[in-house]
Amino acid sequence: MAAANSTQLTWYGQSAFKIVTSSGNVLLIDPWLNNPKNPRGQEDIAALKRVDLILITHGHADHVGNSVEIAKATGAKLVATLDLATAMKTVLGFPPAQAEMETTPMFGGEVTLLDGDVKITLVPAVHGSGLGKDDDSAPVYAGEPSGVAIALRNGPTFYHTGDTDLFSDMALVASYTRIDIMMVCIGDHFTMGPRRAAAAVKLVNPRMVIPMHYETFPVLTGTPEAFDRELKKNEAQAEMRVMAIGETITV
Repeated sequence: MAAANSTQLTWYGQSAFKIVTSSGNVLLIDPWLNNPKNPRGQEDIAALKRVDLILITHGHADHVGNSVEIAKATGAKLVATLDLATAMKTVLGFPPAQAEMETTPMFGGEVTLLDGDVKITLVPAVHGSGLGKDDDSAPVYAGEPSGVAIALRNGPTFYHTGDTDLFSDMALVASYTRIDIMMVCIGDHFTMGPRRAAAAVKLVNPRMVIPMHYETFPVLTGTPEAFDRELKKNEAQAEMRVMAIGETITV
């Protein structure tokens, strides 16, 4: 549980994060905890005794991750687009009672959850969202990909980009609420790389930026070092914080 008047953030690798609010509510984002870079993945899953919300940005396996297993064990509710939630219930067996209309909005719709502790807005991303099973069957339609803005009542506001390319409307995310912490994909190949990610940070102008979605696979060649150089070229004002896998910081 987070200390009084503090928010804790944990990175599990790839795009998977845990947020513990100052009220003790637990949010997971894109929880692929047993990814190849996290040797403690199964232990981390077993250690999740409480999860209130699971936020999924799109239907790819490295973002849906262990969400169904975690939801069944904890009773966590799904926060995702209505289309993605429908696909996850139908294809993956996500518990239907934990993915109802209250927590499955569409782009631009704000949902206030956990007795007002959390306000969530799904925002666009430029990527894909086909949802697949653990077999060779073709992926199914799972709506459009998203990023997510998370405003905590007594804490910071986060912007998790999901998987995306750079696009100019990222600036609109910050026009509605000041972004304190931006988790941004930098890996290249499937998403924007360091150069374009730095331009995205310049558009959003967060207080802190945390790189994610890099080096999990050989094709993800973007590095924090290259990202740092590009941030400096862009004269971005955000503090870059490189997290170690499994690390928890207070924000």
